Amino acid sequence: MFDHPREACGLFGGYGIPRIIPVIYQGLFSLQHRGQEGAGIVVSDGTHVRSVKGQGLLSEVFARQDWKQLPGHLGIGHVRYGTTGSTRIQNVQPIVVECIDGVWAIAHNGNLINANTLRQTYQEAGAIFQTSTDSEILIHLLADPRYRSRPGRVAGALSELLGAFAFLIMTRNCVMAARDPMGFKPLCIGRLGEGYVFASETCALNQVGAEYLRDVMPGELVVADETGLHSSLYSDKPPEHGAQCIFEHVYFARPDSSVFGSSVHEVRCQFGARLAQEHPVEADMVIPVPDSGNSAALGYARASGIPLDYGFIRNHYIGRTFIMPEAAKRAGSVDLKLAVLKEVVNGKRVVVVDDSIVRGTTARRRVETLRQAGATAIHMRISCPPTRYPCFFGIDFPTKEELIAGGQDIQETCRFIGADSLGYLSMEGLLAPFANRRDFCTACFNGEYPLDISRVKGKHALENFIPLLNFEQPES
Repeated sequence: MFDHPREACGLFGGYGIPRIIPVIYQGLFSLQHRGQEGAGIVVSDGTHVRSVKGQGLLSEVFARQDWKQLPGHLGIGHVRYGTTGSTRIQNVQPIVVECIDGVWAIAHNGNLINANTLRQTYQEAGAIFQTSTDSEILIHLLADPRYRSRPGRVAGALSELLGAFAFLIMTRNCVMAARDPMGFKPLCIGRLGEGYVFASETCALNQVGAEYLRDVMPGELVVADETGLHSSLYSDKPPEHGAQCIFEHVYFARPDSSVFGSSVHEVRCQFGARLAQEHPVEADMVIPVPDSGNSAALGYARASGIPLDYGFIRNHYIGRTFIMPEAAKRAGSVDLKLAVLKEVVNGKRVVVVDDSIVRGTTARRRVETLRQAGATAIHMRISCPPTRYPCFFGIDFPTKEELIAGGQDIQETCRFIGADSLGYLSMEGLLAPFANRRDFCTACFNGEYPLDISRVKGKHALENFIPLLNFEQPES
């Protein structure tokens, strides 16, 4: 029903910016590709905290709200694709709660692999949860008396978490940003005027006119408040190697972003050039599957000398197929997303460059469409290795059975999709653009998980209550 990996969320927040809510909106707008299931923004003027959130695209959510005049100089925002918890308003972030010492809000990208264990412990002690997401466990840790009275309250709560996370945390008068000790998910810091902003990708900094300062480091907690920007490491035992998600460069991130210190566009061009070396073929043209295949196709064309052309035209009014959470919607949108330019491919041998294959169903349909348009030979080239194993750190393909490469070899996959040849980028080629090759997580390709996943459960493991009616979060 889907043929690309599906990610989690996009984060944007800031401190010290007058009328910050339009800035957060613009930042989130540039991160819409990371999730279109729901969106929300929480702002504070130092006294009152106000939140607006809802289901759907950012523009849809805020078209229904009178939000532009909300006062505040600090705030955080979130666009969601849920890798834990179902599609309902309670699971839309930021999550806002009032604890004994005031209001807290959190926005999360990633998956916490010990959330089930921690949640059960708190529920047995009488705690009440308002969502079915793993993210909410941080709120209960922050409210735990063990940490509430300590100076290192947030650091202590974060140190209890296992898995992949980039968090934005907000109180009435400060904004905090944190990454897990292995650095699975990206998060960066920018300067805007006299204030600071935080974002999942640098393209969001560019959108609002902020200056990129640096990335939040793995295991780091950064605090922005009235005294400036402060940094500390909350992890006592940093891991020997990191586990940055390689799929940020393969697919998730926008090409105009810099992620984990590297230009996404340049890395994808290198993927394509390496593909041309590893899987050469005689053809008349190279065509990308837009948009995520564009840069890799350019690299393939440059390295091979085969002209680049546009055999597919994308309908930009159709969202990324993988983000749509309902299976029926995904199946229907595949037909609407891309159209073939018959005049370009008719009578031609084509190299089709795409970023990945998950189930193979979409790739098969596109090969069929190209043949119907008159392509005489179709050679599929994929800018990552075969995806054989599920991810438990924030990519939503949770079972090996869903992955065509999990049960078939490359020749069988090639026959299934109907291509004349199929070539995947090697693991060596995937890591070749990076100096810090050992700091990337490649578990979905080789099954070598950087953390113990033996107790991890599925996406809906925390789902016990399905409401009949949705509601909007009131002002806090």
